Amino acid sequence: MAESDFTVQYGDDIAKAAKHHARPDKSKPFAYGTAGFRMNADLLDSVTFTVGILAALRSRKLQGKTIGVMITASHNPARDNGVKIVDPYGDMLEQSWEKHATELANTPTGEIKQAYERIAREVFKSENKEEAHVIIARDTRPSGKALVKALTDALNAIGAKYVDYGVLTTPILHYLTRATNTQNDSHPYGEISEEGYYKKLAAGWKTAMQYKKPEGSLTVDCANGVGADALKKFLKHMPAEDDESGGIKINVINDRTDDPSVLNEKAGADYVKTGQRAPESFDGKPFERWCSYDGDADRIIYYFTETGNVFRMLDGDRIATLAASFIGNIVEKAGLGDKIQIAVVQTAYANGASTKYIEERLKLKVECTPTGVKHLHHVASRYDIGVYFEANGHGTVLFSQNALRQIRKADPQSPAQLEALTTLQALTELINQTVGDALSDMLLVEVILAHQSGDGEHSIAKWFTTYTDLPNRLLRVEVADKNSFTTVPDTAERKLQTPEGMQGKLDELVAKYTSGRCFVRASGTENAVRVYGEAASKHEVDNLLQSVEVMIERGEAASRVDQH
Repeated sequence: MAESDFTVQYGDDIAKAAKHHARPDKSKPFAYGTAGFRMNADLLDSVTFTVGILAALRSRKLQGKTIGVMITASHNPARDNGVKIVDPYGDMLEQSWEKHATELANTPTGEIKQAYERIAREVFKSENKEEAHVIIARDTRPSGKALVKALTDALNAIGAKYVDYGVLTTPILHYLTRATNTQNDSHPYGEISEEGYYKKLAAGWKTAMQYKKPEGSLTVDCANGVGADALKKFLKHMPAEDDESGGIKINVINDRTDDPSVLNEKAGADYVKTGQRAPESFDGKPFERWCSYDGDADRIIYYFTETGNVFRMLDGDRIATLAASFIGNIVEKAGLGDKIQIAVVQTAYANGASTKYIEERLKLKVECTPTGVKHLHHVASRYDIGVYFEANGHGTVLFSQNALRQIRKADPQSPAQLEALTTLQALTELINQTVGDALSDMLLVEVILAHQSGDGEHSIAKWFTTYTDLPNRLLRVEVADKNSFTTVPDTAERKLQTPEGMQGKLDELVAKYTSGRCFVRASGTENAVRVYGEAASKHEVDNLLQSVEVMIERGEAASRVDQH
């Protein structure tokens, strides 16, 4: 009876409010994925309303802890938008709850009360009177305001308390979620405000950069997104440009947040990474450092040109190896090498040369996970220090409670150990440990390059030469049924289970090529498979992928014959 009283109370209010946010009759099924829901903004009103319901349920299930909701479509064009839930410590929504998000979003408007009550019974088991708390932010897209209204209508209907932080980067919303939930801990994550985020990062920078000054300047392409506003606010907390301890000249470009039509337009991390080219506005001189954020500032790509206008890109794989090398080195210098275990977490799309460099040169453990930040974050959190980046530039570094404890209690035995410990402690403040963060990751890279400079060679060029990427390419092949392509569990999507026999044929093909590597996985959104190929030369990559494409097409043809 108590359970019934609880669900009926809010169910009626939710049903009434939902009429103002009706689900489109002919919309395709919605699915909650790694990025939450993301689509054309015109379809998102009802979806965002249901996310508000689930965010409140999630908060109540977790004894009233604060849940974050971010409205953004990251690197997508301005016509799109998205919405995702952030769990109490700044990580992604627990995977077991994604099915509830998908169910609510696909429920016809007239049945929303019943769907809500069914999910509430499943997750609570008994009456739950916890007060729900939610915080909200959005990026600069014009559709954001209306979607916040849909979200808050749901939160009001379900009796949740909320704070709307307005326009923020995605990583700041993640930071605020953790800061809110740790405010009464012995070591709070940070001040609960946008300003607190800037102050935390700036303090870490100033400590890490004592007696260091980056060479030259850095130009930041902000993709005409919310990261431009955040970076400008942050720079007010930084040392003066001419300060010998941490002064840096940062040029901010593509910062037109007042014009939605130019968001991610021929600029930004995704444009640079997928096109292997600089943003259209690039005018850098040889060896000048440039980087690009994406639209919501949770990805970053570095790049420069060599003499002769040769474009060089430093993606997420490169950032991961730079960070792992530096952090591993200072952990040893601090005398903590036997107390702190470090690992690098990658997906199958990481370049094989980076994996080899980490394992053979850095002597660090590498873990491979399925594609998706939620998988990388989860595995990285098992280690004392977990470095994870996707090749697209989304990643961060996680420090476990054991690592933080070891760093805090360490007793330095020399000036060198003291300096290493001080730098390590600073990095725990400088790095946003909740999620990939373009601003925080940029500061991490600049700290490392400044610490490693001084031998007369351009720091960014030296970084680029640590290893040579193997040529690689991604191929899309249309198939009749993508679901017929499944992968073997616990192989990080690198081995096919079905179609039967295809993995053996693939292995035979790969064996013919020097440093060959290839895997096939189903697309998440269309009837197609993605084929990743890698080998010692571009010519070999092209040959390998062509052979695999023929193999898949022959398999499709044979399947059609069998069906008839």
